[in-house]
Amino acid sequence: MSTQLNGKLVTVFGGSGFLGRHIVQALARRGYRVRAAVRRPDLATHLQPLGMPGQIMPVQANLRYRWSVDRAVIGSDAVVNAVGILAPTGKQTFDAIQAFGPRAIAEAARAAGLEGITHISAIGADADSPSVYARTKAAGEAAVLETLPESVILRPSIVFGPEDDFFNKFAGMARLSPALPLIGGGETKFQPVYVCDVAEAVARAVDGELTPGAAYELGGPEVKSFKDCMEEVLEVTRRSRVLLPIPFPVASAMGKVMQLLPGAPITADQVELLKSDNVVSDEARAGGRTLEGIGISPVTLAAVLPTYLDRFRTHGQYDAHRPA
Repeated sequence: MSTQLNGKLVTVFGGSGFLGRHIVQALARRGYRVRAAVRRPDLATHLQPLGMPGQIMPVQANLRYRWSVDRAVIGSDAVVNAVGILAPTGKQTFDAIQAFGPRAIAEAARAAGLEGITHISAIGADADSPSVYARTKAAGEAAVLETLPESVILRPSIVFGPEDDFFNKFAGMARLSPALPLIGGGETKFQPVYVCDVAEAVARAVDGELTPGAAYELGGPEVKSFKDCMEEVLEVTRRSRVLLPIPFPVASAMGKVMQLLPGAPITADQVELLKSDNVVSDEARAGGRTLEGIGISPVTLAAVLPTYLDRFRTHGQYDAHRPA
């Protein structure tokens, strides 16, 4: 790699996660030194080959322990928060990770002399939502902007890419189950956005190209229903499965039972999220607060999905080039 280091250090909280690792790579390619703040640095060594020797360094930090957050931020020129969860596990609750955590990061950044951070939230963040996930996402945004008003908020729709937890989950389900569920009839709208496009938006925010204090909504070039997404999964994996509509009340009841099990395929809170569309708003488009508005041409789902779901075909990746 011939990247020229620019002498600046960026701390990325959640740098070893699905989105985080792509953010780390995008920043490294721009010449930043990257400090990946994660709970388990020993499990984050996969990040180091994404840059030059010594350019990327995992460090221990846990959002529930403020002293570790402060330590991770010391000496940073910029801070990115990419930590988020879809379901609580043990002490990793929605409140701790998505409400308390962002405030701790913003306060640590302020103490370090920074005027703002880049905070990853989500489309649908709403203080009045029936979903705890959406309410805590909104609380996290509010805490960041209250502490550092010059921060940039990025709200992606459902993010897809090789390690995603959506398309991979349902492709794996299709490999074993005769049917795929259509929660609420499968009518919920998404705007799937490629993980590398989101990472590029983060890098541009760190570069100072985005408006301080603004919230950007990041969606792909197409709006797809839940049913459309399931049909795309089946087409790419070359499987024929029944698409089974499940009314919201039934799905909620199922989620309440499933969430008691480790690795639950769906929880009652996720069912609540599916009651609202997850697409870029007209206000964001009008204000240029979208990927296209900041000069990024979003990648389509069809261009990327076959590159990582082929392993779910009957003969795995060896079916990749067989005629459909």
